[in-house]
Amino acid sequence: MAEHSKAYSIFRYKCPHCHEGEFFVDRNPYHLSTVGDVLERCPVCERRYTPEPGFYYGGMYVAYALAVATCTTIYVATIVLWPSASTGATTALVLGGLIMAAPWLYAISKTLWANIFMGYKGVAPTEKERLQALERAAQREPVIRS
Repeated sequence: MAEHSKAYSIFRYKCPHCHEGEFFVDRNPYHLSTVGDVLERCPVCERRYTPEPGFYYGGMYVAYALAVATCTTIYVATIVLWPSASTGATTALVLGGLIMAAPWLYAISKTLWANIFMGYKGVAPTEKERLQALERAAQREPVIRS
């Protein structure tokens, strides 16, 4: 995988802006206490991961599509590889596969959603980002009155 490709950022859980910093609080999606917890900012390029409140709600649609694709794949594989399987066995395999893949699908859906709307910019801030940072810093400076 090329380091500056979208696929690299999605499957390695990297920053969608610089493809170097971590995206999640914990890289392992199977640590259920922190699954899906996104960092506020990239530790490398300092860009925000959440452009607006509720941004990742759209990732639910991606997770749904991935879950349907996973269920369909498991079902078709079961029918082809084990044609004499009962309905109960097929259902158990599909549900078991979905439950086992759910944390990974959730993590991938968030990184995929972020990469759809955030483009690669490199590590160095752009001129626009630099000016915005200077404006924010000027607004935070306390006013000293004598």
